Amino acid sequence: MLSLSILIPLFGALALAAMPAMPEATARRIAIGVAAIPLVLLLIVWAGFRPGAGFQWVEEMPWMPGLGIAWRLGVDGLSLSLTLMSALLFLAAIAWPMAPLPRARSYYAWFLFLMSVSLGLFLALDLVIFYVFFDLGLVGMYFLIGRWGHGEAERAALKFFIYTLAGSLLILIGIIVLALSMPVLSFDMRAVIAAAPLDGTGLTAVLVLLAFVIGFGIKTPLFPFHTWLPPAHVNAPGPVSAILAGVLLKMGTYGLIRLAMQMMPATFADWAMPIAVVAVISILWGAIVALGQSDLKRRIAYTSVNHMGYTVLGIAVAGSALGSEAARAMALTGAVVEMIAHGLITGALFLIAGAFWQRAEEYEMDSYGGLARLAPRLTGATVLASFASLGLPGLAGFVAELHIFLGAFAVYPWLGAVGLIGLLITAALFLDILRRVFFGDLPKARESFTDLTQTEIGILSGLLALVVLIGVWPGWLLGLIGAASLLPVAG
Repeated sequence: MLSLSILIPLFGALALAAMPAMPEATARRIAIGVAAIPLVLLLIVWAGFRPGAGFQWVEEMPWMPGLGIAWRLGVDGLSLSLTLMSALLFLAAIAWPMAPLPRARSYYAWFLFLMSVSLGLFLALDLVIFYVFFDLGLVGMYFLIGRWGHGEAERAALKFFIYTLAGSLLILIGIIVLALSMPVLSFDMRAVIAAAPLDGTGLTAVLVLLAFVIGFGIKTPLFPFHTWLPPAHVNAPGPVSAILAGVLLKMGTYGLIRLAMQMMPATFADWAMPIAVVAVISILWGAIVALGQSDLKRRIAYTSVNHMGYTVLGIAVAGSALGSEAARAMALTGAVVEMIAHGLITGALFLIAGAFWQRAEEYEMDSYGGLARLAPRLTGATVLASFASLGLPGLAGFVAELHIFLGAFAVYPWLGAVGLIGLLITAALFLDILRRVFFGDLPKARESFTDLTQTEIGILSGLLALVVLIGVWPGWLLGLIGAASLLPVAG
């Protein structure tokens, strides 16, 4: 099941790339059909999954036996929840209508390729396989931004690639040192987590942890490694931005949990406080800078720095040696729910931003106004996504942030208190978006602005319905994650 979830979109991408030129609608229908299969397969995996029982549905086939490298796949609550969200978001982004779209066949082929490697990263149980998928994800996103973006797309794609490649090289160094520190050379994630070979090794462990934190911090992105993110988002097509924010950023926080926290628990605990401080700086910096943006897409992009800061704060609290296990499990639960919620909410927000570009080729908020009368469906979707992003009770963002701050106040109360300021600024920036874009006077240039189509509202409704479901009835997701089973045992 897991191998097929990776290979079917990969083979679909190759087949689509080899086909003759075709209309955008035809290429999109083929890509939708291919992208739906991994989601169905992962739903079957979920149906047979036992929460809290460790890695399940494990597949293993030797690749380089002499080096301890194998095709190893498996899921626990963390990876399964992220792959389900990612598969759904890829399906939504691929289904989003983009006509007129040049080189449509290649566009959807690259999308399916990126889907394959993204799912592969979350399903990998071998450090080398994880790293291969991590780097291949850079390739897919580079071409999607550079070839189908607008404005300074090529420059933004290059900056994205260089920044994240530099981070991935640091991660590779950490992986190699971890594997060489094992009693018997192995890249099996399960074995490395069980052995925690670098804990107690002093400077070596600290340097490897630093490599992981910087490498994954660039991908997340954390302050001050976030500067590649706004240009990448602003110049990318809406569906590509949805995947960049909803899926690729989660590779960074997933790596912090799986590699830094679980494989180096004692070292991570020693440095949890500085990591938490950086997370709170990211929360405040992302919110404050977002509030100062007049470009709609750039503002949404900076909110990702803010929200991923919440996630890293939850991870830092979970990995600390302070507080009760219940508090740390609560923070980790919040971090994972924040990843899922951010993927769905910000994915929807970037698709909405893409709708603005397709209709007016303009992101400047002051060029809009009064759209609530012309586009009530677009207004409703944006209002719901905005309130979810600012953490309104009854929506997914509130569930995540409640768990994170409950855990943070039990472990680092002063950091939790400072981090709460970010919620206030986030509320202000989203309410300002709604005021400037949808209310007030309608500019003459926008009198022909059209509302969302049936296809667009259908896609957004699917994503936002899950946001409401998680907010109203989060128990099914919390049970799937099983955060207590993910906590490391430090020392």
